[in-house]
Amino acid sequence: MPAGERGATRIADRVVAKIAAAAAREALPGPPAGSAAPHATVTVHHDIARVRITLDLGYPRDIGAACAEVRRHVAARVEELAGMAVPEVDIDVEHLHSAYTRPGGRARLR
Repeated sequence: MPAGERGATRIADRVVAKIAAAAAREALPGPPAGSAAPHATVTVHHDIARVRITLDLGYPRDIGAACAEVRRHVAARVEELAGMAVPEVDIDVEHLHSAYTRPGGRARLR
């Protein structure tokens, strides 16, 4: 039976979102203390996934380079595991966590 006559496979948006969030965790070298795990929301239309990642980053850090690496890794993993094109990955950095501040936001004195 030809492939076109066997049926179709549909991967739910929430499954693709879990793949994207896991990929964002893989791309970051270690979460900063007190940070939230990356969260993803995804919209899929005809095997094209549009991804939005929300994450926390350690500071100081090259934020642009970190976001570029997360974008690249998320797009590659979603394409590899779900077979979907990922033309855009939007990233929202919610918090910057500094090693020099306490969880309440006050600087530590040395």
